This record gives sequence, C-alpha cells and structure tokens, in this order.
Amino acid sequence: MESYTEKILITGALGQIGTELTNRLVEIHGADNVVASGLDKWQEGISSAGHYERLDVTNTKLVRQVIKDYEITTVYHLASLLSGTSEKQPLFAWKLNLEPLIDFCEMAKEGLIKKIFWPSSIAVFGKGIPKENVGQEVVLNPTTVYGISKMAGEKWCEYYFDKYGVDVRSIRYPGLISWKTPAGGGTTDYAVEIFYKAIEDGKYTSFISEDTAMPMLYMDDAIEATLKLMDAPKESLTVRSSYNLGGMSFTPKQLAEEIRKEIPGFEISYEPDFRQAIADSWPASIDDSTAKNDWKLSYNFGISEMTQDMIKNLRIKLGKN
Repeated sequence: MESYTEKILITGALGQIGTELTNRLVEIHGADNVVASGLDKWQEGISSAGHYERLDVTNTKLVRQVIKDYEITTVYHLASLLSGTSEKQPLFAWKLNLEPLIDFCEMAKEGLIKKIFWPSSIAVFGKGIPKENVGQEVVLNPTTVYGISKMAGEKWCEYYFDKYGVDVRSIRYPGLISWKTPAGGGTTDYAVEIFYKAIEDGKYTSFISEDTAMPMLYMDDAIEATLKLMDAPKESLTVRSSYNLGGMSFTPKQLAEEIRKEIPGFEISYEPDFRQAIADSWPASIDDSTAKNDWKLSYNFGISEMTQDMIKNLRIKLGKN
C-alpha cells in the first residue's frame, strides 16, 4: 500500500453522522489533519477538527480551493438533504444530493484527491422487492426523491470506479440512532425522538405506525463500520455501488417495550404522517453478508444494548439522572 499522510475533509461535519465521525477521525489522525466543513459560521468549539471551513458544497470553485489549500487526500462527503426534507424540496434535494458527489469524483479522477466516502441509504430500495432480508444485488426501485438521488449516486460511484479507477466507497445506512446529535429530517427519526420524549414527558406520539419494522443502526456501530470500510484494502472490495448495512430491525411498538424496561410508565400513541408512506416503501430487514465477508463488518449494539445506552446518556445530557 502507498504511504502518505492522510489529510481529511468532512462535508456536513455538523450533522448527525458528521459530528461523531469527525470526533473519531480526530482521535485517529490528529486534529490538525482533519478539516470540518458546514454551512454554519465559525465559532469557538464548533467542531473537534483542527480546522473549520464554512462551505456550500454546491460551490465547486470554493470546494476545489479548500481541497488545494489543505492538500486534502480523503473526503468524507456527508452533506445532503434527508428523506423527509427532500420530499418538501425535491429539485434542490436532487441538486445537493448528487452534483457535489460528481464534482468530488472528478477531482479524484484528476488526481486531486485519493479516496472518497459517500453515504447511500436503505431509501434506494422500493416497490416490488421483498420486505425481509433484502439482498445486496436486488433491483433498486425507489419512490422518493431522496431514494432516487441516492440510487443515481450509487451508479455514479460505480461508473467512476469502473471507468477511471476512482476509489469511492459507500454504505447504505439504515436509520441511525444517536444521543449526541439530533436527527435531521429523516423517516427513521422517530427512533431518536422517542427517547427524548420518554425521558422528558413519559409519553410519545409516533409518526410511524406501531407495526412498521425498519432497519436501524446505533451510531457507534455506524461510525466503526464506516472507518472499517475506509481502512479495507482496495482489492478486498467487491461492491463499488454501495454496501448493504443491516444493523437491527424493530417496530415502534417493540422499541416502546424496550423503553418500558427502563422507564416503566412510558406511554406511546400513533399518528402516522406523510413519512409513513416513505417507511412503507422501505425494507423491514437487510442482508449485509457481503460486507461481513468483504471487510469484516460487525456490530456491538442490539435493541436492548442501544436502548440502555441511549437512556443512560440522554438522562445525563438532559439533566434528568
């Protein structure tokens, strides 16, 4: 393997994944080798990274300048509009979720950067596929703007690798659950909101119906999976679109039952909204055996461990312990 000092740029560094991924990359590579970027103005403590750039990722000229200024070798391109928000701004979502990815692939093709991470999503699945244990190679048939943009992005990743050898790597994230950073407009956000409401109010109204199962992943496992994929030798990777990630699968009703083990009086009610139709188009569970075979994907958290960890940490965060 070639040896070089990794200089990392993270777009969307202030988001749900970006905040925690930045912290881990700083631990591994040192703050000075990590550049965080987002739309917020710089302020003290905005990120754990050694450098912060206020950056609109659709401004290609500015992005290229940042890449050159910091001699960036690796980009974690996380900036995007999530599923619920994308449905409200479809044309903007298409532009934001796709065009910067292609720009980064062009930069890698030119030799300006060496490696790219880009997240896809279970939203790429859709009508006509089995609900359970969805395989790596199923036909993608998304019904949402977010899913369509992610499917297109996957094909661009594959294209740039096949045609130009661009080393772009991707994971189809399921719903992500974290106590550190609020969720940002996704269909699986109920699985984060429910914990806040359980601790603060003892009750929650779910916008997803009680028996709708969706794949979920605790953020700790998502970050470790991302780093493991990026560390894997190039020759061990057999998927250049995006790897399935399964995590765990549960319904709002099952999650409420786990929460009651920690907060016995917790009550849940159900008022499905427009996000229910999005959830209905997604799989209930995912087969991630290809990732396990190719780069030794593994998990530390199931629904019980995740629930206990969320409640313990959120109680401290919210001053309710």
